[in-house]
Amino acid sequence: MDYKFNVRVNEYLPLREVVFNNLRDAILNGELKQGERLLENQLAEKLGVSRTPVREALRMLEQENLVALMPRKGAQVLDLSATDIKNVLEIRSALELVGMRHACQSMEEDQLNELKRLNAEFERAFEEKDYEKVATTDEKIHDIIFASSHNDRLIQIVSNMRAQIYRYRMAYLKVYETKTAVINHHRGIIKAIENHREREGIKVMSDHIEHQTNVILKSLK
Repeated sequence: MDYKFNVRVNEYLPLREVVFNNLRDAILNGELKQGERLLENQLAEKLGVSRTPVREALRMLEQENLVALMPRKGAQVLDLSATDIKNVLEIRSALELVGMRHACQSMEEDQLNELKRLNAEFERAFEEKDYEKVATTDEKIHDIIFASSHNDRLIQIVSNMRAQIYRYRMAYLKVYETKTAVINHHRGIIKAIENHREREGIKVMSDHIEHQTNVILKSLK
């Protein structure tokens, strides 16, 4: 099997971390497809390592719900099921609304300025159809909203779900007709935060997550 993903080397990390990061990025960016088998021998050859760090990395990916390890069949990239998407985005919606409420109440000026800068970068990336940058910038925008809550437990829960959310975010943002909706949502979110309009912010954020859920589920049909 000829795997097409790019290999990034980091001499400062343990081999299992290097393998994990490469495979994780390839799954999240769609270079390794849903249902694709992950064969230890071929992956080890591709990455220039032994099978041991590959096996360890696959177990780590299983813990992030990105890979399924099946007895006598090996590993494969976990499919995006409609149920999984609904479950993850339902949880994300609840978390985002908590973060939004705090942001409208108490986001600091330097955070707001960074939010605006990132959103401008986000819109440029969308125009250039650089979807990987769109997704990573979108993630940073939402991270600032969560950071403004100063709620360490909330931030930790979001961090634990990061891989799943990023995967769905990539699936969503690659559907180009979402461009106008998501840009308008972001602008509305920033406006609500800047003007301390909590109810308005929660409404826009709720619409944003609902739109994301509907687009992803439609794309699976």
